[in-house]
Formats: sequence, structure tokens, C-alpha cells
Amino acid sequence: MAGPVLPPLPGNRGGAERWGGAGGQLSGRCSVPGHGDGPGERRPVPFPVPVPGAGRGRCRWRQVRARAGPGRWRGAGPRGRCRCPRGAERCRRRCAMAGAGTGTGARRALLALCVAAAATVGLCRVEERLHVCKESEYHYEYTACDSAGARWRVAVPHTPGLCTGLPDPVKGTECSFSCKAGEFLDMKAQACKPCAEGTYSLGTGVRFDEWDELPHGFANVATNLELDDGFSDVVENCTTSTWVPLGDYIASNTDECTATLMYAVSLKQSGTVSFEYIYPDSSIVFEFFVQNDQCQPTVEESRWMRTTEKGWEFHSVELSRGNNVLYWRTTAFSVWSKVPKPVLVRNIGITGVAYTSECFPCKPGTFAAAAGSSSCQLCPANSFSSKGATACQPCEPTAYAEPGSASCKVRPPCTDKDYFYTHTACDANGETQLMFKWAEPKICSEVLPLAAQLPPSGLKTRCPPCNPGFYKSNSSACEPCPYGSYSNGSGCVRCPAGTEPVLGLEYKWWNVLPPNMETTVLSGINFEYKGMAGWEVAGDYIYTAAGASDNDFMILTLLVPGFSPPQPALEDGDSKEVARITFVFETVCSVSCELYFMVGINSRTNTPVETWTGPRGKQSYTYVVEKNATTSFTWAFQRTRYREAGRRYTSDVAKLYSINVTNVLGGVASFCRRCASTGGPCAPCPPGHTLDHSTGACQPCPPGTFLRGHPPDGSSACQPCGPGTRSNQVRSLCYSDCTFSLALPGHTLHYDFSALSASTTFTSGPSFTSKGLKYFHHFNISLCGNHGRKAASCTDNVTDARLPDEGGSGRLVTSHVCQAIVVPSDVVGHRAAVSSQPVSLADRLLGVTVSSTLDGIAAPPELFPPASPELPDLVFFFRSSEVTQSCAGGRATTIRLRCDPLRPGTGGLAVPSKCPEGTCDGCTFHLLWTTAEGCPRCSASHFRAIVGACQGGVQRTMYVWREPRLCHGGQRLPPPRVRPCRSAEFWLKVGVSVGTCVAVLLAALAAYFWKKNQKLEYKYSRLVLNAAAKESELPAPDSCAIMEGEDGEDELIFTSKKSLLGKIRCLTTKEVSHREGCPISQCPPSPQRTPDGFDSVPLKPSSGGTDLEL
Repeated sequence: MAGPVLPPLPGNRGGAERWGGAGGQLSGRCSVPGHGDGPGERRPVPFPVPVPGAGRGRCRWRQVRARAGPGRWRGAGPRGRCRCPRGAERCRRRCAMAGAGTGTGARRALLALCVAAAATVGLCRVEERLHVCKESEYHYEYTACDSAGARWRVAVPHTPGLCTGLPDPVKGTECSFSCKAGEFLDMKAQACKPCAEGTYSLGTGVRFDEWDELPHGFANVATNLELDDGFSDVVENCTTSTWVPLGDYIASNTDECTATLMYAVSLKQSGTVSFEYIYPDSSIVFEFFVQNDQCQPTVEESRWMRTTEKGWEFHSVELSRGNNVLYWRTTAFSVWSKVPKPVLVRNIGITGVAYTSECFPCKPGTFAAAAGSSSCQLCPANSFSSKGATACQPCEPTAYAEPGSASCKVRPPCTDKDYFYTHTACDANGETQLMFKWAEPKICSEVLPLAAQLPPSGLKTRCPPCNPGFYKSNSSACEPCPYGSYSNGSGCVRCPAGTEPVLGLEYKWWNVLPPNMETTVLSGINFEYKGMAGWEVAGDYIYTAAGASDNDFMILTLLVPGFSPPQPALEDGDSKEVARITFVFETVCSVSCELYFMVGINSRTNTPVETWTGPRGKQSYTYVVEKNATTSFTWAFQRTRYREAGRRYTSDVAKLYSINVTNVLGGVASFCRRCASTGGPCAPCPPGHTLDHSTGACQPCPPGTFLRGHPPDGSSACQPCGPGTRSNQVRSLCYSDCTFSLALPGHTLHYDFSALSASTTFTSGPSFTSKGLKYFHHFNISLCGNHGRKAASCTDNVTDARLPDEGGSGRLVTSHVCQAIVVPSDVVGHRAAVSSQPVSLADRLLGVTVSSTLDGIAAPPELFPPASPELPDLVFFFRSSEVTQSCAGGRATTIRLRCDPLRPGTGGLAVPSKCPEGTCDGCTFHLLWTTAEGCPRCSASHFRAIVGACQGGVQRTMYVWREPRLCHGGQRLPPPRVRPCRSAEFWLKVGVSVGTCVAVLLAALAAYFWKKNQKLEYKYSRLVLNAAAKESELPAPDSCAIMEGEDGEDELIFTSKKSLLGKIRCLTTKEVSHREGCPISQCPPSPQRTPDGFDSVPLKPSSGGTDLEL
């Protein structure tokens, strides 16, 4: 490791101050009167020199007054004079030299000589008491540069006051002088000389390539992003969350604290700062910036670092002359269980610093064979070197060493973990050989006692068949079938008429590595690619081989040039699927191994899609590709994260049994599918049409159905839409048009959610990590409308948190409902909030219903406060196509829409109180949306009429809403109605009159019937008596006669029926019935008086004969 070299400070014997010397160790400067451009001006001297009267470490120059002691400069101003004690001849000579000049230049020379004299003799001590300084007792330094760019070289003793007789100051080199790389400045000769063998120099640069500990001059600070007084007593301390030196590099923190690595450097000329870094995880914000001596940031456009993909990347920034403070800062925003990968930095180099007065020895494990080297080279494998080596020494046969080693290690006995097996390519006879190989690099010894021997190779077995879509050529190699044919691995067969091959890639036999796959090993120690195979074929599967160490990454990559789906994915379709990859894998682990699956688009950074930790049984995984571009699929396996020597977990392996990619551009086919053809070549069905396999024609999907996805055989069928949804014109999806009808007993409610069709955001309450980082769960919702287009979007701007006007954009997720983790701008100190980890929660609308379950998704109503019993909530059910380990069926979202007329506009959203993150199981998210727009449209069933009293002949009718009012918009209340009416007094009079009449009539009728009843009783009693008296004399009469003494007005009641009014009239007018116009049939005949004094009346016999007269 090399560092910037400054003039050694007094007391530092011959040593060069690195890194800190150039970067801010120039403290305690002296203000010298007269040392400037004008008389009496004070100008700082850039290095502390003890001066008489300075006190404890205080660096101070004094203008000597008349009472100055022996050996001090004396004068009344900037033109002061020098007085020396007797015998101090050297002091007098310097005074004379200083007095030879005049003006500002003379004063500067005077002060420079005074500095040298004071540092040499201290108070101009008497020479007789001190010995003459030897070269080993002092060193040379340069004074500060003046305005003309000149400086002086002075000799400074290692221990002030120890000796005398220092060399006189001489004019130094120009301040802009510097040596080339591989050279150093010889201060005695003031000339550049080449570095000796085993050493190196950067000229005006410094380099930091050893990180066993934090180099001198660096500052390592860790702070909380937001830590107020009310929360500081419960959060963990961030003092340990700093950058950690790990030998060849330094690693960042991985928690929510902010770790800052700082270094201050003073440049004599414009220069650069460069470093190499690995930035694999976008969950960490990594920024590098530079501040000048006014604490203003520079080079803002290169502040935010980009994530890396393939090993170390180089980054360089220009620096201006003067003071510069360098900052490497990281903050993790992974608030979920996943721990992000740290940022690694190494080989920090700075150019433009002060002169280099010495060369630096090569660090152990490196060497410099020639003089004048600007860098040291790594020792090859099985060799080592010590510090300052000119060549590397080979290890003993019983020892080994990795490249760049400072020592050799004893070879352990070989075990079965030090070799692996593989298969050769098929020969002309269709046979393959089983081969055993030592794992590279070979670090074990097979000659030691109890050492394992390499098993014999050469066992021949029959070659497995070719993979589907391939056939064996004459050379026994597997070749792809031509287009228009298919194969199951044996021979190619032409597709029948009316069919087309289903293109893809399917690998299930592993005799050789396919040409579009490659494998390598990434060191888990220095993250360098080793150029060796990380995966080996084994017939039925491909597995991870033994690496150099157990924390190496075994990498396998499959490259696909593009895709050709049978039907193009529509922009407004329910699914953007263009292809899918399915693979069957297994991990056998004894410790916490990890298998990563990553996807890269257009040769860009691989994005981790899924991670499996620990042993996993044989299982399959499917990933849906939604972008038609050159795509790489990468599997990376790491046995352990810990750095341990040797191979202890080689038996921990990952196996891939099969890989199947659909719709591959230029792929092969294992079967054919029916296609739409009219005698010519196959053509895809138009959008919204499905293939009828019986006729081979394309049939349109009826309304209310949609086509979903691209099945491998192309037999997509029209699927019915869910409740409350409709299909678009091209039948690519089902959506809600923001209307809904709910049938209830006696009436139907109609809803209109048009006001909720725009994208709506919702942020849950603040959450805090264990380190005190405040964050929010941010939801973006597109409920309905937009013809089914996904209008909600969430972004990841961690790696591109630029100013809004710079147009920076991170990874964008678009769906019906999405979620992201948001850290406010006031927490991170940016102008914009930091959004990270966006996920899609709803890619497809399943339906709208009042039920609590739909398509296997449950929306428990008990998660939220109870709704009104009179009006049920409407529930929107969504599902996401993104499949994870914990969510095998994909994530799901339910939005419960509740009516509240008191919440106009978009209202408000809420998450369950028991699940503040919106989900209780991590897979299904629940939201409650309370708004007046969630109420049905008002109709006649939502209001009632109130009829007022009749006042002044007028009656009013008012209409009011039924309480509670559970409607919004729609029909308005009818206006009040007014109509004429009769008052209560009028109707009272009418009622009294009618009542009086009825009472009189009832009284008359009662009197009449009472009188009539009396007569009838009398007549009945007479008839009974007469019948008893004449029973033996005469037969019973057919009629009765009125005897003497009876009332002449008595009348006989005949069997003919008469009306009540007629009877009354006849009774009251029996004498004048004919004159009154009473009909004969309704009036009794007039009685006739007989000679014996009886009245006779005609009787009507019962037989209906002629009347008889009695």
C-alpha cells in the first residue's frame, strides 16, 4: 500500500506521512507577520514548527520587541531587525543575509531564514553547547508556496534543540514540480530518481490496496438517518454499522444506518480519484461525492453509483487543485427479511497530491522485478513473497499458495471432496466415458498417508438420447431439427399439414453443455472470475462442481436471443407474457447454502428473481417473461458465506434436472400444434379469436369472455369474465367499467365509480426498523375504468435517486395495485423521497361482488370495522402473476369499497389494524376504501314523503332522505308539493250534521220496531188462545180476522215481501193509500164492516187460488 508523501513533520524520523499527511493533517499552522504580499500581512505556514514562546503545541510567531531575549528577532514592525547573542556567528550571518534584500521579497527571505534558524538552534542557542547535526538527525522540507509559486528547502531536525549546524536554506523547486510514476524526489539533490527494485511509486499519486485495517487518514462514521429524542432510547446503536476492512477490499454496512467513509486530501495540481467497486444489490443506496474546502459538493452527475453485474467495475472522478474531501456513503433500504449484499471498494488511487520523496515497498504477495516500477505484480499460484520483494519464491512440493499469497500452506491429504466426475461427448459408437478430475486448483496431496486416490476413469456407457427437438447426426453429435419438423430426441418428423412447430428449448439430458450455456466461478474472497467450470454435466442432471473455496459462486448462464410468441402480446392485455421458463432443481446442503436465480435483459445487470436457502427437495419453478429482448437466465450457487480455507462442503451441491423455455426465437420443436390455415402457411388468429381445432378456423370470442395467456400447444380457449366485469373489444382482458348493479329484495341498486378511475395513492402509517429508519408502505391503486389498462405504477429509484429535473428513472412496476417502500426525503437528505422494492399486487381483475370469497381468495369482513347492515360492501378481487416461494399462486389483493356519504371525493383508504403492512400472510393484501363514491346512485327508494297539516285551505308535502342515507348522486329529492284542502272545522260540521241525522233515523227505527214488536206479540197470543178454544169446533183458519175490540189499524202481514220504506208509508197512510199513489200490491186492502160488527178482509190462500173473504 502506498500513500501520499509530505515533508516529514518534526519528530517523525525520516518517515513519510501517508494518506493523512496529504489529507488534512496539516494542523496548527503559524501566522507569520510580514509573510505575505504586503507589509505586515499574516500568512499561514503549512507545517507546524516549534517556535520559542509557542507553548504546549501552540505554533505562534512573534514580532520581537525591544526587550526580546538573546537570539530573537527584534524590531518594531515588519522591517524588524535581528539581534543575536555573543558567539552566535551563524545567527549573525543569517541576519546579514536577511538584511541584504529590501521590500517584500527580502522580508520573506528573512522570515524563511528565521524559521530555519529557530528550528535549528531554538532561541539562537549558543553553538558551543550543541554538536553538529548529522544527516540522520534531520530531514528536508519545503516551505509554503508564495504567490509567485516559489518555495524554500529547509532542513528540519527530527528533535529540535538536539544539534546545530544544519544546512543553509536553499531555493526549492517550483510548486508545480512533480516526478513521473516510478520515480521519487530526492530532497537533497532536488531531482527525480527511479525507484529501486522491490519498490514502486505513483509519482504524484497515492494508492490504497491493503485493507487489513483502516489506513491512516481515513474517517469511518456511522449515523442514523433519522433519530429523534423520542425514539433514540429504543433503537439500536449505529456505531458498529461502519465500513469493514476485509484484506483486499473494504465492505459497506448492510443495515439501515448510514455508513460514511471519508478522506481529505490537498492537491497541488488538478488530479483524479479512482477506485474499483462491486455494487450488486439495489436495496442499498451507494453514493460517492467530493466536497471542496467550502464544503460544496462537486461532480454531482457522478454521485449516484450504478449497480454492477460482472465483477469489479472502475470509476474515476476529476479533482480540482486545493482541498478535497472524498465521501463513500451507503444506506440500506431493505426493510424486509432479506439482507442485501454489501458494497465492496478496493484499489483507491489519487493523483495530483504533493511530491513523493520516497518509494514504497511492494506489499507481501507482490513483487517489482525492475527499477522504476509504478506498481507491483501478484505472485503466481504456489509461490509467495514478503514485503519489498523483487521476485516470488516457489513453495515446497508439500505446500501450496493461491495467487498473491504472502506465505505457503501445507497441503492436506486428499479426500473425496477434492475431485468430481463428468462425462465426455459421445463417440462414433454412441458411447460416453465417465471421467474423474481433481478440483482446481489442486491443494491436496495424494501421496500422504490415508489420502484418497483419484478413481479410475474410462467407464463407458450408452449415451443418453438427444434433447427434444434434436437428432443424432452421423458424428453422433446432437443437431437441431430444421424448421417445420419436430423430434422427441431420436429423429426429425415433418409437421402435418395445418400444423406448425412449437418452438422452444428443452434440456433434460446432460451429456455435454449446450452451446448457448456457459459456466464459470466467481471467487467469494476477491470476487474475481477464475476461468474454471462451476457446473458439470452428469447425464440426467447438471450439478455444481467443487470450487477453490466453499464461498465461491458457481455460476451457470443460459442465453436466449429473443422470443416469438404465437400471438403478439397486446399493450392493454391482461397478461404481457411472451414466454416462460420452467426448471426442475434440487439442493443438497449441510449448511446454509443459497441458490440464486437471476434474469438479465439486453446484457444489462442481472436482477435477482428468487433465492432458495438450505436444502430443497426436487421441485419446479416457473418464471414468466414479459419483454421480448435478448435475455439471460443465471443460476448461482454458494455453499456458505463464510470465508474458510480448504473445501469442507464440496458435497453440498445444486442440481438442475431440466430446463424448458417456450417461444424461443430460432428454437427447436418437440411437437406441432394446429394452426389457422386456408391451404397456405399458418397464420396466427386475429386478436380476440380462438382456433377451432375441428375446422382449423379462427372463431371470435363472444362478449363477456377473454383469451388468457399463450398455452404451449396454442389451444387457448375463451374464458368467461368474473362477476361485475366485462371484456374489451379484442377479448384480451376483463375489466370493470366503473358501474355495478346489485339486486336486493324489492329493488335494484346501481353504482357508478367513475370518480375512482384515476390512479390513487395511499401511504400507511410510519414504521421503524431496529436501527431507527422511518419508512412507509406506499400503495398505488387503479380500481376500474381505463378500458382495463394498468394505470398504477411504483418505482425503484434507489440506484437513480437524482434530482427530479434530471429525468432519472429507476425500475418501474405497472399494475392495478402496486406497493413500494418509501423513505421520506427529509430522512435521506435528498430532494425526492427514496422508493425501493416495488412489487405488483394486482395484474388481473377477477371480479366485483358482495361475497367475501372469489376464485380461492378470501376477504374476511372481520379485518375491518363492521359495515352498515342495510348495505353490504363491494369487494374487488385482484390477482398478481408474480409467483414467489411463499406465494405459490401469486399475490392477491382485495379492495373493500364501503359507502360513506360523509366522505366526498376519493375518501380514504385503510389497512387492517391487525396487519399494518396491509397483509397478514405476506401473499394476500387487504384494503378498505371508504368514500361517498362507493354508495349506490340515489333513487325513489332512498327518500320518503312527509305530508303536512291543512292550513288555510292549503296542504304541503315534503320529501326527506331515509336515515341513514346510503346513496350518492343519482336522483335528487323531489321539490315540495302544494295542493288545496278542506280545513278540520268544515269536516267537523259535516260530521256533526251527518251524525245528528243518523241518530234521529236510528231513534225512529227503534221506536217503530218496538211498537211493531208489541203488536206482533199481542196477535200471537190471541191466535194461541183462539186456537185452543175452538180446536174441537172448527178447522184451523187459513187466515186470522180482527175481532171486536182490536185496533182497527192492525194489519195482516202477508207473505209477499215489501220494502221497509213501503211498509212505513203504507202504515202511515192506510186511509189514503190510493190517493198517495201506493201500489195495490204493496198496500193492504181496505177492511169491510160486516152486519155482525166484524171487519172482513180478503185472505190469500196458501194454494195461490182466488181471494176469500172473511
